[in-house]
This record gives sequence, structure tokens and C-alpha cells, in this order.
Amino acid sequence: MTTTAEILNLDPKRVWTHFYSLTQIPRPTGQMEAVTGFVRDFGKSLNLETKQDKVGNVVIKKPASKGYESSKKVILQSHLDMVPQKNSGVTHDFAADPIETRIDGEWVKARDTTLGADNGIGCAIMMAVLEDTSLQHPPLEALFTIDEEVGMDGANGIEKGFLEGIRMLNLDTEEEGELCIGCAGGRDVNVSFRFQPDKDIDKGDVAFKVSLQGLKGGHSGVQIHLGRANANKLMNRFLKDVVANYEGRIASIQGGSLRNAIPRESFVVLTIPEQLSDDLIDLVNEYESLFREDFAGIEENISFKAERTDMPGTLLPEEVQDDIINAVEGCPNGVISFLADFPGVVESSLNLALVESTDDSVEIKLLVRSSSESRKNWVCSSVESLFLLAGAKVEFSGDYPGWQPNAGSDLLHTMERIYLEKYGDRPKVVVIHAGLECGIIQSNVEQKLDIVSFGPTIIGAHSPDEAVQISTVRKCYDYLIETLENLK
Repeated sequence: MTTTAEILNLDPKRVWTHFYSLTQIPRPTGQMEAVTGFVRDFGKSLNLETKQDKVGNVVIKKPASKGYESSKKVILQSHLDMVPQKNSGVTHDFAADPIETRIDGEWVKARDTTLGADNGIGCAIMMAVLEDTSLQHPPLEALFTIDEEVGMDGANGIEKGFLEGIRMLNLDTEEEGELCIGCAGGRDVNVSFRFQPDKDIDKGDVAFKVSLQGLKGGHSGVQIHLGRANANKLMNRFLKDVVANYEGRIASIQGGSLRNAIPRESFVVLTIPEQLSDDLIDLVNEYESLFREDFAGIEENISFKAERTDMPGTLLPEEVQDDIINAVEGCPNGVISFLADFPGVVESSLNLALVESTDDSVEIKLLVRSSSESRKNWVCSSVESLFLLAGAKVEFSGDYPGWQPNAGSDLLHTMERIYLEKYGDRPKVVVIHAGLECGIIQSNVEQKLDIVSFGPTIIGAHSPDEAVQISTVRKCYDYLIETLENLK
């Protein structure tokens, strides 16, 4: 087992010390008071001007080093919240428990949960810059935003006048050697089916719990193009068969957990005539083999099982059950279109993230992403039409704009030059499909911002496989320091 000392002794020590401190503070989206208080106290302990706005964002201002007093002010920006995901059977409580970190070769990981390097490592790098009095840099504003992962509430809540900088370095990109200059916008689609539950259950029926587990999941923007299985789509494929051909009735369903994570698991309680019990077990085994074959080379650990369980008290009405199955079956999922100007980069996508039942409703949540406002509207309209035809109520929320690329950026050209001189290689300039806060922040300030995003290598974000590569944290920190030195 990795000890605390091993994490704290990683290089650069300042960064890892601050990152470890952040792992000890529960900070899922929506639970920000403790971590914003921690950052606020940190700024005050350094005798730096520290402010918090109405929504909870914290900015810490560090005066320019000698000789940089007339330089343009630079904003450093990362978000404080993390995605709470854990493996099945793990008892971790994200609202109360610290993250258990471990070192696995060249990577820092967590034990069966998300690590929170997205974007805690960016916050830790900023804290290290604020703390180190030996650095040479322009005047700095370190902006720690809240609740990025669900709705980007922090960035959306920034008021005009809160920030003064005109150059911004976002530290939320997850591939070292990449400089990001644009990203997709997004919108949540919230679907609800309301009904009176059916209490008329055939006496000859028995109940089974069907569990789909072991999928990779992951970030619904960064990893949507990888063709990973969506647990809701797979489970629905099975349900369509069992309802149509085996007299199955759905009692409850729980698939996915967060709208920005590819769903990894789905659980259904259903009833079936007792004499068809063995047929159901055979059907589940057939679908497990089918799923593994369909996703060979992509998903290695698909598990699809059925076990007897207690009889439920109610069922979904048959007509509602059929409407939901047909709508979910017909709903697109994954990549919708690619960018013509950036080959291989996703323009628009759809993540069918959550399907969850209560006693009298089924809620379905989807996240549409696109770097084109027109395409985003079109995909949302298409999904709305589909579910309206199925008799559902459809509402939209959490809309945020994309960040349009600026290939003529002075900041970008400076950073390209520094990277080439320092490492003998050219950085890759990219537009990513994930949602960054850059476009929202730009829309909420009066001044025109010159923005570049970069960061160390993080894999498996938004899943328990999340890991940050140790060597790239050192490289990212050194690159940031040299960039600041060159921004006179």
C-alpha cells in the first residue's frame, strides 16, 4: 500500500503536497464549502489579496515580480470540484470520505474511485505558483471555480469586474504536449415519463435482478469517439427482447449516474413467468456473449448476470414500458459529426447518460455537446422530437457556449515557441470535444481574453480508472513557470 509520504515526496513536491491536501477534502460537485474555504484560507495565509464571489468562486491575486510590474495581468484557472464515481461494491462516501491515493508505476491513481486529478492537479499547480516567491511572473489572478462538472455553475456565475486579466491559462487539458485553443459547448436534455404504477402482477410470475457491469465508461466528451459501450443502450437492447418475446415486465431500472460520464452500469428488476426462468438465464448468458463479441477489443470486462430477487410491489404500465424501450432504442448515442477543419475531432455528440425509475416516473438524462451552436440546437431538437412522440416531457438546462479557436493568438505563439525551444518538439494545437470553462468565462467578462488551455496527462477521467502521469506533472509545472517568465 502506498503511504502518504510517497505521494508527498513526488516531484515537484509543492504541487503534490497541495494535491494530496485536496484529496483529503470531499469535493463532489455541489459540495464546495469546505474546499473553497480551504483555498480562501490558503490565499490569506500567503498575505495575498483573496476574494470570493456570490456563487463561490475564489480568486487569489499575486503581485508581479520585480521587472514585470507593467506586464499584462495573467489569469490562471482551474475548477475545484470532481466527478464522484466508484466501482460496484465500494463503500466510499464522496460527501464525507477522503480519496485514497496510490502510486502505480508512472501513475497516481485512487483506490476504486475517481482520483480528482480532473481538475485538482490544476488547482495544485496554481497553489504552488502562488506559494513560490522565487518565480518570475506578471501580475497573477488565480481563479478557482466551483461546480464545473455539472452545469459549469462557477464559470456561469462570474460577474463583470471580478477578473482583470486579459490573458488566461486554463489548466484543465488532459494530454501533455497539447495546447488547446477551442472546445465544444453543451446542453442537458431532461426527459421524464410520468405514470400511475401497475399493481396487477401475475401470480405465476417471479422476479429477477439483471445487472450489467464492468464497462469502462469514461468522459463523455474526451472519450466519446472511442466506441465504448453505453450501459443504457446495451440494457435496453436486452429489455426489448425480453419484453417482446418472454413476457417480461419492468419493475425498476437504474442505469448510469452522471450526465457527463459514459454509463458503466445498469440494473433492472423485472418479472417473468416462472416457467420461463431458465429461458431468461439462458438469454442473459447469450447477451453477455453477444455484448463481449460486439465490443471485442474495446471492452474487456463486460459482466451481464441475472439472479432471483424479491417480488416488487409495482410495475411500469405496459404502454409506458414499451414507449421507453422504443424511444431509448431509437435514440442516437455517441458521435454525431466530426469537424471538417480538424480531422478526427468530434464536432457533435450525444451521451444517453442516465435512465432511472421511481414509483411513478422514469427520468432520462442526456448531454448534447457541439462546437457548433446550430448543430447543438439541431441534435437537441431531434432528441426532443423523438421523446415527445413517445409521450414524454422534455426540458433543456445547463446550456453553455463553446470556445471558438483563435489560431492567431499571441499567447499561443509564445507557448509554441517556448515548448519547441525547451523540449525540441512542437506542441500539438488542438480543439477538444470536452467542455472547458474558457468560452463561458470569456462571455462573462468585459475584456477580450487571449486563452490557451494545457495540462499534464490524465487518463480515465470521470471513471474509477482515472490516473495522472507523474512525469507530466513535473513537465507541465516547469512549462508553466517558463511561460510566465516569458510574458513580460
